[in-house]
Amino acid sequence: MCGLCGELRFDGAPADLAAIERMNERLRRRGPDHGGSYSDGALGFGHRRLSVIDLSAHAHQPMLDQKLNLALVFNGAIYNYKELRSTLKALGYQFFSSGDTEVILKAYHAWGEDCVDRLHGMFAFAVWDCRQQRLFLARDRFGIKPLYYTQDSRRLRFASNTQALLAAGGVDTAVDPVALHHQFTLHGVVPAPLTIFRGIRKLAPGHCMAIDSNGTERIRAYWSYPATRPEMPLSDGEWLEAIHDSLREAVRKRNEIADVPVGVLLSGGLDSSLLVALLAEAGVDDLRTFSVGFEDQPEEKGNEFEYSDPVVEMYDTRHHKFLVPNSEVLNRLPEAVENMAEPMFGQDAVAFYLLGEQVSRQIKVVQSGQGADEVFGGYFWYPRIMQEQEGDAVERFARHYFDRDHDEYLRMVNADYQGADFTRELIAERLAQSESESLIDAVLHMDQTMLIVDDPVKRVDNMTMAWGLEARVPFLDHHLVELAARCPPELKLREGGKYPLKAMARGMLPDAVIDRPKGYFPMPALKYVRGEFLAFMRDILDTRVARERGIFQQHYIDMLMSAPEMHHTRIRGSKLWHLALFEFWLQRNLQPVGSTA
Repeated sequence: MCGLCGELRFDGAPADLAAIERMNERLRRRGPDHGGSYSDGALGFGHRRLSVIDLSAHAHQPMLDQKLNLALVFNGAIYNYKELRSTLKALGYQFFSSGDTEVILKAYHAWGEDCVDRLHGMFAFAVWDCRQQRLFLARDRFGIKPLYYTQDSRRLRFASNTQALLAAGGVDTAVDPVALHHQFTLHGVVPAPLTIFRGIRKLAPGHCMAIDSNGTERIRAYWSYPATRPEMPLSDGEWLEAIHDSLREAVRKRNEIADVPVGVLLSGGLDSSLLVALLAEAGVDDLRTFSVGFEDQPEEKGNEFEYSDPVVEMYDTRHHKFLVPNSEVLNRLPEAVENMAEPMFGQDAVAFYLLGEQVSRQIKVVQSGQGADEVFGGYFWYPRIMQEQEGDAVERFARHYFDRDHDEYLRMVNADYQGADFTRELIAERLAQSESESLIDAVLHMDQTMLIVDDPVKRVDNMTMAWGLEARVPFLDHHLVELAARCPPELKLREGGKYPLKAMARGMLPDAVIDRPKGYFPMPALKYVRGEFLAFMRDILDTRVARERGIFQQHYIDMLMSAPEMHHTRIRGSKLWHLALFEFWLQRNLQPVGSTA
């Protein structure tokens, strides 16, 4: 797990090594163990390393193979690297390191761009072919590892976060109106290739880019999967057995492929608790678990220790439990926002940031339960969408998911940011593209391949990597997801959702954990906005820089301020928090209004 960056010039000039140094410095927190750089005329690489696999200096990056005339920067973990290494050795390749980084180099030489089809894991990487003067970039199937870039007629720059690109300079930071519409309709999600800035784009998950030193580029999707039933139907029991086997293997790989201990972020929910049970089932006898909680509000508890504690007791884990006061949340909020590559509305972003700080003092790698709800239908809106009969596909989805309908969005933003209903157009296109048997199949497929990437997955990566902590997500193992996508949605959504996981957990977890209502990482202070948190949000939106930026209409802000606890989205987010977080992120990450530096 690491941070990477680079530049490729198209104008005949050498790579700007000073810009690469600035980018690399902004990536230091992602990779505290080692930093390095490499240049070859028009191409420059920077890298920050978090040592997890092959802890020796042989695995430092940028990695150069002089015999093959290839250089590489890589962020991620390849869970089948040992098998690939054996295959490549049989083809005559010799290795100077023992980790997964060099395997990617040799795989690219052996199979070219098709090497990505063979990689099982989470990754973002860039390979430079010194002989061909050609750059190849790729991102894993679910975008677990980020890859942002900015491009003009003179150069391409890329990095693991937007802050690095901003540090390099020359970025058009004007707010993209289409991205803004997505941001406030899809619960903070701006799907690739857009970002909130016109001048920064991101490589879509499951995609790769090839570009040469004259600027000729090609971007393509290398992976897709259907959400249709198999030709030979399976019984419920066969589905449950197949899913259990696939998840067991996903958890095992993510525990074994590391040269450091691997822990579990234990929230108290079914998903993370099941990871503990499966690791115990696999024979792991030194389980390390970590939980965090916050102050209660009258409407909602701030922790789920009543559910996580019995799991800890059942499996005798080496447990660490942290209780964070609200004062600490507010004091540390600026730090968390500064480490968001994009504005994140999910209230648990700050929770993950504070938890990541504590966990990173004990361990370098954890498994986390992200993806289970999207893969196995755990959210409350899925059954509602499945039962919908009125309207077209987009309307049936929007009625239960969109944070704001288009007419409210037009009342929220000023004239410069108004336009067509961009989000409805995007969702219609994505639902139509999906190779699915039903609307709910298409919705789950879209959630897995687009919405999850830029909400929970990005949130966990940013907030843990801010502390040099690697989070692995077995529920997004692509073999497991491909299998689950073909499982009948009626089976997945049985008993309120995630039935295959609930059935698997019987006898492995306390019934109270399995049968509890679906929970969310609780951060009540950012959901029920009052007191010092309300004052904080009011102050942000009332700053001179916010007024000069002029994105939001004042009457809309006044409406939210008049009753902040009354205005929630369809999926229970605070609309006031959305506006305040977005503006605060811009303030913490940008130069003064009007600057493009």
